[in-house]
Amino acid sequence: MAESASNAQATDAMEQTAGKTPETAASQPQPPAAEAPVPAGPPQPGVDVAVLEGQVKDALRTVYDPEIPINIQELGLVYDLRVEPAGQVYVQMTLTAPSCPEAEMIPGRVEQAIREVPGVTEVKVELVWEPPWTPQKMSEAARLQLGIF
Repeated sequence: MAESASNAQATDAMEQTAGKTPETAASQPQPPAAEAPVPAGPPQPGVDVAVLEGQVKDALRTVYDPEIPINIQELGLVYDLRVEPAGQVYVQMTLTAPSCPEAEMIPGRVEQAIREVPGVTEVKVELVWEPPWTPQKMSEAARLQLGIF
């Protein structure tokens, strides 16, 4: 019985399209197409900047000072982080000392880590020396890890 109902539906569908030209068939109501997934790209106006900022902070936690086994976010090396709705990211950061042997490498690693965040369209990393970094700028967890109380 189910098979004959299915055959009847197929016959009805064929009769409805029989004799129609492609132009008239195209003007007939069509079932809604499944929505394609939206590719990652620049955020649109109204994007949740707080979410993008959180993702950028997570990316910053993947960059380490090679002399200290703690990421730059926990070390307190990031002084300012601004994320704009169009995906531009501005970072003002320092290093533990101006004589740091990695002074030329760390800002590039920061930029690269941020560029990998979906939705980021532009990155500017500025290295500053004022105010000078001190261990008090570290997070409590970082100070505990290094035994600084």
